[in-house]
Amino acid sequence: MTSEQLKKRIHSIDIMRGVVILLMLVDHVRERFFLHMQVSDPMVIETTSPGLFWSRFAAHFCAPAFIFLTGMSAWLYQHARQGQPRSATGFLLKRGLFIIALEVTLISYSWMGSYHTLWLQVMWAIGLCMLVLAILHKLPMPVLLTLGLTIVFTHNMLTPIEFNENEWGYTLWRILHDRGYILETSWLNVKVSYPVLPWIGVILLGYCAGPLYGKGIAMPRRQAWLLGLALICVLLFALLRGGNIYGETLPWHSFDSAMQTTMSIFNITKYPPSLSFLLITLAGMFVGLYVFEKPLGSVTNMLRTFGSVPMFFYVVHLYVLLALYQAAYWLVGNNQGEYVGVNHIAWIWLIAVVLAVALYLPVKWFSDYKRTHHQWWLKYL
Repeated sequence: MTSEQLKKRIHSIDIMRGVVILLMLVDHVRERFFLHMQVSDPMVIETTSPGLFWSRFAAHFCAPAFIFLTGMSAWLYQHARQGQPRSATGFLLKRGLFIIALEVTLISYSWMGSYHTLWLQVMWAIGLCMLVLAILHKLPMPVLLTLGLTIVFTHNMLTPIEFNENEWGYTLWRILHDRGYILETSWLNVKVSYPVLPWIGVILLGYCAGPLYGKGIAMPRRQAWLLGLALICVLLFALLRGGNIYGETLPWHSFDSAMQTTMSIFNITKYPPSLSFLLITLAGMFVGLYVFEKPLGSVTNMLRTFGSVPMFFYVVHLYVLLALYQAAYWLVGNNQGEYVGVNHIAWIWLIAVVLAVALYLPVKWFSDYKRTHHQWWLKYL
């Protein structure tokens, strides 16, 4: 990559995306080949092994980073380092609709190899958040920041609100706050797995953080902000979660084992993401963005390559996992009850490493192709 091309992208953001993409790969391998050891949300400490718990916990960093960085990228698109500012409205609307369409077509099919159930998951949430940001991003920055913080810090207060299936507002509440089915028929089911309201707060905060990468911000000042934000998030997590004060539906408690007590503290809710969930995961992302501003090395350059084409990797790896699962079923059948699987979480990490290595070359090819070609559809991938 030439120096001019490097200027067009911020390598720390791509590296951060690359890290969470590979953590996502581990989690998706787990969902394919370790589903006989299912985890709930939050997890059950007494029946979840430390290896499985921390593997799942590592994947918690993926969605917050994806969605926060999506908001940040929208600001960077609007305020290009070269040239005049441009409107992000069309970009957000078209890309948001494209991502939602991709979710209900190619991505949803990749999970089960059928369309009997449409799973509205992280890409659905990202697409919907982009549509909301397309409407709101022209508001003054202080208003957006206040709105984002209000959503992130207060949505846990909405947990007691429930709607029965026959009540007005049931479908909207499933989309916004409580995951579940919004359609169940003999030929098609639609399930919202990612309630979107807290994620709207996250994308707004990401957009508000965009100026940290603006032309007028020197790296030392940006890094001071990133470390400061990480510290604030950790301190708030320690206070609110440590004291079982607010921000998580399941209080932690002590076990005879120090490991299980630690697991209980970090046993946080993802659907929808609790305040505790967002505080600790965004803290990790801020630290990552700080660390990855160093000059590129061989490892970080590989991570940057993965992070430069996240949508391409996302779709490809899901279909690779579908094909591997079907091949394993033909070879060994249901060897873990009703599932095909391995018998230890270490195998999940090994499979993920092998897949990451195998997918690097096609990912690099597409990253290079996208950088040197300018067809209109490439910007969506």
